[in-house]
Formats: sequence, C-alpha cells, structure tokens
Amino acid sequence: MSGKVEGTTSRTRLDRGRGALGPALELVHTGRAPTRAVLTAELGVTRATAGAVAAELEALGLISVDARPGAAAGSQGRPSHRLDVAEDGPVVLAAQVHADGFRAALVGLGGRIAATAPGCETIDADPAKVLGSVVEAGADLLRDTGRRCVGAGLAVPSAVAEPEGLALNPLHLAWPAGAAVREIFAERVQAAGIAGPAFAGNDVNLAALAEHRHGAGRGARDLLCVATGHRGVGGALVLDGRLHTGSSGLALEVGHLTVNPEGRPCHCGSRGCLDVEADPLAFLTAAGRDPGPEVSLLQQANDLIRDHYTDPAIRTAAETLIDRLGMGLAGLVNILNPDRVILGGLHRTLLDADPDRLRAVVADRSLWGRSGSVPILACTLDHNSLVGAAELAWQPVLDDPLGSLT
Repeated sequence: MSGKVEGTTSRTRLDRGRGALGPALELVHTGRAPTRAVLTAELGVTRATAGAVAAELEALGLISVDARPGAAAGSQGRPSHRLDVAEDGPVVLAAQVHADGFRAALVGLGGRIAATAPGCETIDADPAKVLGSVVEAGADLLRDTGRRCVGAGLAVPSAVAEPEGLALNPLHLAWPAGAAVREIFAERVQAAGIAGPAFAGNDVNLAALAEHRHGAGRGARDLLCVATGHRGVGGALVLDGRLHTGSSGLALEVGHLTVNPEGRPCHCGSRGCLDVEADPLAFLTAAGRDPGPEVSLLQQANDLIRDHYTDPAIRTAAETLIDRLGMGLAGLVNILNPDRVILGGLHRTLLDADPDRLRAVVADRSLWGRSGSVPILACTLDHNSLVGAAELAWQPVLDDPLGSLT
C-alpha cells in the first residue's frame, strides 16, 4: 500500500511541476543548475518537486542525475545530486553557410558538438543545391552515429527577414536577394527524413545567442556582439536572454555603419562601412598581401596577425583596422549602452593582438566607454554560429520538453 501512495505522491509532485520542465531544462542546458539544490532554488519549488522534475527530464533522455550526491570541496550543508545534459541524448542538425563553404554538425544540449562533417569549400549560386548538400552531410552523420534528431537549424551570412525566412542580402554569396532559405532548408530536411522543425537565422545573431548561453556572454543582460564572418561584418544584440531582431528580423546591421567617409565603396551603396573597412579582405589589402586560394580569407588574416605581428606592415594594417573597429564600437556603445561587448572572427584576433589599443579607442570616443564600465571580451566558442543554429532547433524542446519529445 505504501508503494502505491508513494507513486501517487510522486505523480502529484510532477503534475505540480509540469510547467517547470522547460525552465528546468534550460537551467541545466545553460549550466546554471549544476545540482538539484541549485535547481530547487532557481525554480522556487520544493525539493521534492524539483526531484520529480529532474527525474522526468532524465526519463525523457535529456539530462543525467548523479545517483550518488556529493558535496563540492569546501561546501557546507547537505550534498546534492549533480545534474548534467545526457551524453547520449538527442541531437539537432546544425548547418552553417558562409562565403568560403559550408559545414554540418550534430549538436546536443549544452551546446556540445557531438559530430561534424568535413566542410565544403565551394558555394553554388543555387541555394537549393547548397542546402541540399549540407542537409545530406547532416543526414550521413545521423546515420553514422545513430543519434535521435529533434530538429534542424541553419546559419547564413545574411539578414533573414521574418516571418517569411528570406535571406535579404547574401552579399558575399552569389545567391539571389530574397532567397527563401528557411523554406528550402525545411524542404530538404523533410526530404532527408530528418525529424523535427527546421529554422534559419543570421550567422552573427546566432553566434551571439550561443555565446550568451554557453560562452563569453553568459550572465550579461544587454549583450552586444560584433564579428567578422569570412567576409563582411555583422552585429547582434541579446536583451534579457532573447535576441533583439527588430520588427522584421533586420535589426543590428552594424556592418553598414560608416567609419571612414572617404573609404572603400560598400555593397550597400555607401562608402567606408565597417563591412569593407574591418573584415579579412580589408586587412589583407591594407597589409599588402594578395589573398591566396588555399585557405579562407579569415584564416589567412588570422594567421598573419598571430604569426607575424612584429612585421611593421602587418602591425600597421592591424592598427588601422582596430581604429576603424573602435570607432564603430564607440557609436554602438553610445546608442545601445550594453553591459558587455564580445568580438568574434577576425575582431577577436585583433582584440587579442592589442587589447589596450582597441579599448582606448572605444573609451576615447564613447561617453559610456570613458567610465570603464563596458567590458570588451573575445568570443570563446570556436563554432558559435553552428551552436547558435542548434539553439534555434533546441528552443521548442526547451519551451515544452514533454510535448516536443512524446
């Protein structure tokens, strides 16, 4: 009789905590609830209800609960069960297309990349062919690993207009403006027999989302991300944990801030935009180097700065880009007042090479920067756009774990 009562009590606790499944999963997913005790406190529920919620997420194959609770060194109080994402749990297909190729990966909860396919280094002018190829690469990974897939996400180097999912300005691809990338991607995912919904977004937006949940942006309330892709410059803003994409998905096109009025002509029709003054091609040109076809422009630029920064021509070119970037960041800081700025791609390498110069330029030209209250940090995830694409696909599961998986 006692077993029946105990089972009924457990089901009652779970029923009470059913609405906490999603918030609980997100806390574990982002590393903010490493133990059941922390989960209890963050959710504001009883220990028993938190235990029932954790057990249900474990039964769904999403998290693991340490069967033998232990206390961290130096901690006080009752030991608590450790929580982590399930090592062999479901994955999502993440895909990224950029000017120098594409890549597919399988990404689990916690932003953990479980498998990657060899990257392709050529991009066809037909988006349907490219997206078909990247989905095929992902399908091969799923067959090889035998993992369960619950969705797919795509990162593209273009503003993606909502609600249609159109790539409005794939400037560094030969794709037509307004390509229906989300619809094409979803069709290819379905045709490949891959389960779950499909999503698409701008690559820097998704990099910012990934960094906010798993990297250098964790804990920031108003996070500004600026990054070079393989070509061009993009920006993103995360407010209270959510991407700020504007009324139709087109916010934060920071690449078209003018930082050199007499500078290079830009694709947008203006001159001296960040997009053409602070990207890998701009650096290689300023350094007097002819880009070679062997590796991507981004890698060539990064390698020059990391390996040859003592070369006067390389250092002068880097300082020019740092000054241009700093001008753009100062304007953004004045307008947005973020509590943290993170830099990716070539900008991360420039920050590492001369952090004092970049921070001084921003402080000198920014009202808020002078106070020293705006940290400028490097992104920490090597494949943040891929991880961010995965975050799109994981979101329905984070919102409703039970409904998404059963």
